[in-house]
Amino acid sequence: MILTANDIKTKGISFVEKLIKKYNEVFITVRGKKKFVILPIEEYERLKEAELEKIIREAEEDYTQGRVIKESAEDHFKRIGI
Repeated sequence: MILTANDIKTKGISFVEKLIKKYNEVFITVRGKKKFVILPIEEYERLKEAELEKIIREAEEDYTQGRVIKESAEDHFKRIGI
């Protein structure tokens, strides 16, 4: 479902809540272009958890394949320019 920013201002959050229940996500447009998405917090948390699980799998694969650098914190900071 797509709403304009003006729809939110004029119809309020209760209208958004009704749309979320019906469509599970709502896109907000600004000047005719999609700018934001609103979704239930449970869906957001599920997506963040899936993202974290993916990052952990990638890190484990890097470690298994030897794609790691062992160095002191001081050397690490120097290498990344801090």
